[in-house]
Amino acid sequence: MKPACENDLACYDFGMNEDKPEGRKIGYVRVSDKDQSEDLQIDALKNAGCDLIYGDHGVSGAITKRCGLDHVLASLEAGDTLVVWKLDRLGRSTIHLLQLLSDLRDRGVDFQALTQGIDTTTAVGRMLYGQLAVFAEYERSLISERTKAGMAAAKARGVHVGRPKGG
Repeated sequence: MKPACENDLACYDFGMNEDKPEGRKIGYVRVSDKDQSEDLQIDALKNAGCDLIYGDHGVSGAITKRCGLDHVLASLEAGDTLVVWKLDRLGRSTIHLLQLLSDLRDRGVDFQALTQGIDTTTAVGRMLYGQLAVFAEYERSLISERTKAGMAAAKARGVHVGRPKGG
């Protein structure tokens, strides 16, 4: 284990072959409480064949900028697969998760969430990923509708909506 960040990022190397040109499996683990252990996640990622595992210890999934997550995303190359134990280990916000997964797809990086059967290297996994995308788009639409309705209601009550009036 090699600490690399102020938030106790751990990078576990399980004999990764540096000469391997592509197709690496790179894992990511996260626990939100400093008293928790990531052993269960690490064991599952090792069993899934991960060559390298990055992690954040004691960091909430609601925080989108995490040292370990930033390192794993920077290390991924086309042909690699990002592997997590559960989708919520990657993030808590549906929109953030969808942005991450979209970025991975654009970069030619596959994704696996072991306990949920999401594996974009398979037809079923791509279908599940597509369903997640549909629900995320639906959630974004609902948020937009609620925001517009709230602004309209405030405006109807005479509340100024938008930027402050210039003076």
